[in-house]
Amino acid sequence: MGTVHLSVISPEAQIGQGVEIGPFCVIESDVVIGDRCRLAAGVVIHSGTRLGPDNRIFEGAVLGGLPQHVRIPDKPGLVIIGAGNVIREHVTVHRSLYSTEATRIGDNNLLMVNVHVAHDCQLGSHIVVANNTMLAGHIEVADRAYLSGAVAVHQFCRIGAYAMVGGQAHINQDVPPYVTVDGLSSRIVGLNFVGLRRAGFSSEDILQLKRAYRVIYRSGLRWEEILEILRTEFAEGPAALFYPFLASSKRGIVSARRPPSGGTLKLLRPETEEHLESIPIAQLQRRQAAAG
Repeated sequence: MGTVHLSVISPEAQIGQGVEIGPFCVIESDVVIGDRCRLAAGVVIHSGTRLGPDNRIFEGAVLGGLPQHVRIPDKPGLVIIGAGNVIREHVTVHRSLYSTEATRIGDNNLLMVNVHVAHDCQLGSHIVVANNTMLAGHIEVADRAYLSGAVAVHQFCRIGAYAMVGGQAHINQDVPPYVTVDGLSSRIVGLNFVGLRRAGFSSEDILQLKRAYRVIYRSGLRWEEILEILRTEFAEGPAALFYPFLASSKRGIVSARRPPSGGTLKLLRPETEEHLESIPIAQLQRRQAAAG
């Protein structure tokens, strides 16, 4: 065991080699802390938490708390955290509602100050979640996604791989892979070009993603037609992530801030509710601009 000062540690906790535990920490029974983890002052590790090696936990973080639910289970599940994560001050991660399940966080993630990860969330690896972001229950965040500060994500939503969500966005539907969500409007505004280039995507890869993005957000096609094109024409390469993600969506996907130019809307005429007027979206936008 590593260095321990003024902390309360259950003799039933399993502490790995080279672990550093700062003052005033609390580590309950049925806890596993992997080799070379470093816990700063005031960290609380509740029962049912499993930490892999080389995690760094900062002051005041609470891992393995009971689910925030109107029916707290008598036997909650686990919190399973991989290796090499940085969990900053006052982060909270809660156990699964179900005794046979787990809230999971992968490897090499950065969770910044005051991030909340609710029960049954599933986070991949190499994810950045910035300050004060809140993930409700059952959320999935795929590898290398980036969530900016003060983002709120509704329960059961999914954030796709390499997606970037802007600060203070309100997410209540799925965010597809590779896209950028504008924080002000909470709408899709294009691909995450900065993140793609930093991750080493080639010009050819990005061109393919652009083509697939236009099918999803610019074609004006019906949902079934979009899925079929993604399935048949983008079965390989990075864009192959789009079809399984969209096809498995239960909440629908976040819409684009700018609608497809060829799309139409059905408008109710003021004289009667029995007659509808179909006009192109672009024409509606011109009407709105003319009306001030």
